[in-house]
Parts: sequence; structure tokens; C-alpha cells
Amino acid sequence: MTAHLLPPGIEVFERGWLSANNIFHYGQDDVSLVDSGYCAHQKMTLDLVTGAVKKHGLSTLNKLVNTHLHSDHCGGNAALAKAFHCEIYIPAAEEAAVKNWDSTLLSYDNLGQECPQFSHHHVLIPGEEIQLGRYLWKILAAPGHDPHSIMLYQADHRILISADALWEEGFGVIFPELWGEAGFEEVAQTLDLIETLPIDLVIPGHGAPFADVSKSLATARSRLDYLASDPDRNARHGAKVLLKYRLLEWRSREIHQVNDWIANTPALISTAKLLNMSMDEFTLWLPKSLVKSGAAKLEGETLVDLA
Repeated sequence: MTAHLLPPGIEVFERGWLSANNIFHYGQDDVSLVDSGYCAHQKMTLDLVTGAVKKHGLSTLNKLVNTHLHSDHCGGNAALAKAFHCEIYIPAAEEAAVKNWDSTLLSYDNLGQECPQFSHHHVLIPGEEIQLGRYLWKILAAPGHDPHSIMLYQADHRILISADALWEEGFGVIFPELWGEAGFEEVAQTLDLIETLPIDLVIPGHGAPFADVSKSLATARSRLDYLASDPDRNARHGAKVLLKYRLLEWRSREIHQVNDWIANTPALISTAKLLNMSMDEFTLWLPKSLVKSGAAKLEGETLVDLA
């Protein structure tokens, strides 16, 4: 599909939605991975990386780079570090939270998600460059979906690793807005930055790599205008995404357990307040909304995922 657009030494492990894509970089002097997927899929991540190392006659994985620290992008960090003793690079603004392992600052408590604890070795500073496999990549700030997210840009081959800042059909949930922090303007600024770059290929955090950057930017701007014109839309969308993500892992859950999770997830508590709903109203609305969208179904008193 887009493999012919990738230069030698880069492979994309397209993972779906519970785990973010992994980008494998290999060269004579360095072997690196960008993002490590969700913890529930860590065995698959290990298998993919181990298989690639063997296929290309490599000795190990040297670096693991995280574009941001949402659980679907770094949930495999601990397992990969244990298996390969690789050095982990994280966005600089997350250094204190990782060093002290503050799961609230790292969003896992806030979003009702999980991530095994890991240690980092280096930080990623926007404006600097990092060697990944055979090529140098520039580190770019990409706030919006996550305030500390970064992207990686390879100028010679005009490739952007966009993480969740740009997908073929939009971008990741603007989570900061769910708890009252700025996010819409940051997304706009990140899209403006992407538009200034000569790009032949985008490798997103989710979905297949794509080449029609102008079309995707137009789609993303339209989506941003739609959400920003009525912040309740972003709040409702974000709430449904959080429940759907959790349900992807659960597969099915009794509705009383779903409601308990909703009522104890800080980002959803904040979202209920933004929508001027009581928690009883919100826990009644959210599963039904997911069912109405076709992303789940109710079987008696059990909420079932529809992948």
C-alpha cells in the first residue's frame, strides 16, 4: 500500500486502536522503536519486535521512543526494556512524572487506563534531532491531543511521524478540554505547523500511513471547527472514546461494573460536570450513547463491544 514510500530501514507495525502503531527503525549502528502499544498487547509487541530483529539479522533494540505517554503508546515500555535493555526516550515535560511515577500526572488515573511502571533514560526536546536507525529525525512539539506530545520529522525523505496529532481522517481526542484546560487552539497550531512541512508520507499513531496530507489537514481542520464551535461535542465524543477504548479491552462487562468505572474515572467525572449532568444521568447516558453509535450493544445487563 504505502510500503513503497518508506525508505530502507523503516517498517510500520500497524496495530489498530487499542495499541498505537509501532515504527521500527534499523541501521548498522542503531535499532529503534517509536511507541510500544498497550500493555494488554505487550506479548504481541514483543513478538513483532523480536521477529523484526531476527529477520534483519540485528542484535538487539537500542532505543524506545515515545511520542507521548498515553497508555496505548507506552504500555509495552516495561516489557521491551526487560527483554532488550533498551534506553527509553520520553517527552521532556513528562520527566518528573515518570521519575516519581505519578500516575495522576501521567493521565492513567485520570483516563481510567493502565500502564506498567517503567524508567526513562533520556528526554526528547523539541527543536533537537534524534538518530533513529539510519536517519536523523527532528523533534517537533505537537500539543493538543496531549499537551506534551511530540512528532518526528525526517526532512530528506519528507516523512512525518505524527502520533495522534494528525490521522488520515482527523486526530486524537482533545483530552485537555475534558478537564477545563486549553486544547482547541493547540490543535490548530499543531496543524499549522504540519502544513509548513514538505511531506510525502505521514505515519500516524493509528491507521495506515497516508500520502494525501492536504486532504487530511482539511478533514482535521473541519473536524476541529465542528468540535470547537460547541465544546459539549468534544466532551461527548471524548467520553464515548474513553468508554469504547476500555470496552475494547474488556470485550464485555456487566452494566453495573461499567457504571462503577465511569463514576470513578476523573476525566469522566469532569466531563459529566461540563455537560451539566448528574453522575446518575451521565452513567445512564454514556453506555446508551455508545450503543446508539453502533460501537457496542446491550445483551440483558451486559455491555458488549462491537469491534
